[in-house]
Amino acid sequence: MISDRTQMQLDFTEQKTEGRFVMYCHSEALKGDGIRESLNTYNTFVWNKGEEQTVWIDEIPYTFPEQAILPLMGNQHFRFEHPPQLVAWKFNREFYCILDHDQEVGCVGFLFYGIRTPFFITLNAKEAENFEKLQSTLVDEFGERDRFKGEMLRSLLKRLIIKTTRLGKSQTESCHDLADHKLDLIRRFALLVELHFRQQHEVRFYAESLNKSAKTLSNLFALYGQPSPSKIIHDRIVLEARRLFLYTDKSAKEVSFELGFANPEYFSRFFKSKTGNSITVFKSRK
Repeated sequence: MISDRTQMQLDFTEQKTEGRFVMYCHSEALKGDGIRESLNTYNTFVWNKGEEQTVWIDEIPYTFPEQAILPLMGNQHFRFEHPPQLVAWKFNREFYCILDHDQEVGCVGFLFYGIRTPFFITLNAKEAENFEKLQSTLVDEFGERDRFKGEMLRSLLKRLIIKTTRLGKSQTESCHDLADHKLDLIRRFALLVELHFRQQHEVRFYAESLNKSAKTLSNLFALYGQPSPSKIIHDRIVLEARRLFLYTDKSAKEVSFELGFANPEYFSRFFKSKTGNSITVFKSRK
């Protein structure tokens, strides 16, 4: 077992592909720079092994429970109240592309790019023990020096993703009642929104892309206990607008065009209706 006082950062990079896999053990360096590092992004799993603490995701505070796993995406800016209590694994697309391997791990549109965020996945004593073993195995593998190291680390990462996905589904009540093909439809919708929200603001586009009617999607999301598809689209637009205002110096006009609004005045009204604040007031508070 690895002591909770052991601080380390283990790093593996493949020279040919620039694939990178990093493991943080109780390190103050653990954070995410979100869209500030948009050209070099990493998906991350963070495990809180200590008492509950605060995590700030895009400047919004959340309570991170003890013995819980938190998946975080590369476009999220995040920091923690007590990083030394945490163990984390981050990887870039070149090391393991969850989109290309979704048939293997089934996490796209659920753990990552999903409509439930943040997603805190709690561990009972037995599950925590299993993650301790996986952590120890990963530490050992990072220390190897042979040509199989990359593939072994990829296999262990895949195991980490599958274990977390299984736990996440077991802790999502609606997943127990939905057939796999319905859950896959929700996941595909979530991914389409992530790919197209800057240009496509209407439910019709997503429904047609999925060969479904807008009403069918609305009924499915109601069954899943989630907001309507239109609200999910609008919330994603607002989230990106907040990020751009927080972490860049772009003007309201530039942000409106980047998010697919031809009329900046309409975008300003849209932003205020969804957040309760004008763009001027929001930017003044950052």
